Amino acid sequence: MKTIAIVGATGAVGQQMLKCLEERNIQCNLKLLASARSKGKKFKFFDQEIICEELNPDSFKDVDFALGATENDIAKTWIPWALENKVIIVDNSSAFRLDQDVPLVIPEINPEDIAKNKGIIANPNCATIIALVALNALHKEFKIKRMIVTTFQAVSGAGVKGIQDLENQLKDPTAPCNAFPYPIAYNLIPQIGDFDDLGISKEERKLQNESRKILHDDNLLVNCTCVRVPILRSHSESITIECEKEIDITKARELLSSAQGVLLKDDPLHKQYPMPLETTDQDLVYVGRVRKDISDPTNHSLSLFCCGDQIRKGAATNAVQILEKLL
Repeated sequence: MKTIAIVGATGAVGQQMLKCLEERNIQCNLKLLASARSKGKKFKFFDQEIICEELNPDSFKDVDFALGATENDIAKTWIPWALENKVIIVDNSSAFRLDQDVPLVIPEINPEDIAKNKGIIANPNCATIIALVALNALHKEFKIKRMIVTTFQAVSGAGVKGIQDLENQLKDPTAPCNAFPYPIAYNLIPQIGDFDDLGISKEERKLQNESRKILHDDNLLVNCTCVRVPILRSHSESITIECEKEIDITKARELLSSAQGVLLKDDPLHKQYPMPLETTDQDLVYVGRVRKDISDPTNHSLSLFCCGDQIRKGAATNAVQILEKLL
């Protein structure tokens, strides 16, 4: 039986990874690793009680696979320890996503890239995963050459502190801001990550650079605005795509209705469309509001709206799906 470690096991994503391993019936010897302050905490896995251990250079002896759910700086510290022990790593941080030798994988889209790993496989950014799962079938049929995206990103993307900020400020609007530069309750913040010289945020760059790598298309054009909104854990995205081929809307809906990882919910006349509340705590990306881009007379463009759970498919589930392929 293989030994699997979850690094960052006590955080929101690490805890969801634990649940996903159970849900998907992955039988293994499980090792939970986290910081010194989490040492000794106990967690249930199937019928076992697993005690969390402190992460250190000796943590990866006899470990076969590791799921990473830590910040970049911590990932850069522990991943070399794991590689020294020939552990294969699925890492949820952005530390190695754009490295040439590190596959960046969404299993519904480019599972073949997993085999190219040299010890590390990167999990894409949550907004990238949700967008590309929604768009993959359309890209295969019509070849997307340009994407214009506005994201509405849940506070869970900022970790436990983000969730706490929203919950505390809903009770008391004067509660302090720990995760965000401004109050998030009853508000939205059009910034996720630092801005560069062009006024583009780090999160917005991720959607461009990661989409190009996953789709193997360095010419893909992406313009993105990322917005933090007072939603607990499902990200939403408004997307307009411009394609090389003319788009038939009926055909597009047919493709989406059978697309892997997608649930088409697209009946606006009966108020049926994706919403973050109903996409929480499940693994499909809901897609709706599929319509012609009326600003494009050539019929090469289409607009849609999609939602997906940021902690699950946007992070933990995608990593566990990669692990399943490895196993």
